[in-house]
Amino acid sequence: MTAPLVLDGVGVELAGGRRRERVRVLDSVDLVLAAGRVRALVGLNGAGKTTLMRVALGMLRPDRGSVEILGSPVQTAGPQVWRRCGHLVETPFCYPELTARENLHAAATLRGLSSEESRRRVDAVAELLGLEKWLDRRARTLSLGTRQKVAIGAATLHEPAVLILDEPANALDPRAVLGLRGLIRDLAAGGAAVLVSSHHLDEVARMADGIDVLHAGCIVGTLEPGGADLERRFFDLVLAAEDQRAEPTGDEVARP
Repeated sequence: MTAPLVLDGVGVELAGGRRRERVRVLDSVDLVLAAGRVRALVGLNGAGKTTLMRVALGMLRPDRGSVEILGSPVQTAGPQVWRRCGHLVETPFCYPELTARENLHAAATLRGLSSEESRRRVDAVAELLGLEKWLDRRARTLSLGTRQKVAIGAATLHEPAVLILDEPANALDPRAVLGLRGLIRDLAAGGAAVLVSSHHLDEVARMADGIDVLHAGCIVGTLEPGGADLERRFFDLVLAAEDQRAEPTGDEVARP
């Protein structure tokens, strides 16, 4: 059976710097996201986490390699695929003139839920994330943390088969963080494949089955969530990768 999300040899170069030179952001990334599993992606700022997620969702075309989502090449995936996906990447999106409730119902409608099912799931996710008293406020009046809750709700209320979340705990209060953990674990228990990025190791360790370390565009190792010294193990991988990058190539050694 094909895994719900497969990245094979993905490389991305983007224009950057004053001279707009091409900068390698992802380099030969292989990633397989299995059904019923929560995979965390961690790395320092600028490691390429958000770029990887944008590529996985077809928001950015890779220069090399391929991506398949739910058995379809990501570039040609149709509505029947995207209705089974949920995502929150970068800033939480809400229609500013709609209320939080209306935003959630709009997301449910786009995913094919009936009106009755939409109402039930909106109420459930609002209770889980502590969003109840904000449901009838226009999104433009909400704080960043509350808009984050709306975006998480919109990404999850249709119980997606693939869920991709970029720093989902940003700006959340403690109740919402606990609700988010439970939501992710429940979706995975129901068979969803979940990819979540964060720079908070202790947070992802509470919800992930495995933690992939991304550094300078490459996956440099995998950490088990349990056990002591998780932060130290993370930095050991990053420093080892930096040392390897700093080693001179054969041409550089031979150069006078």
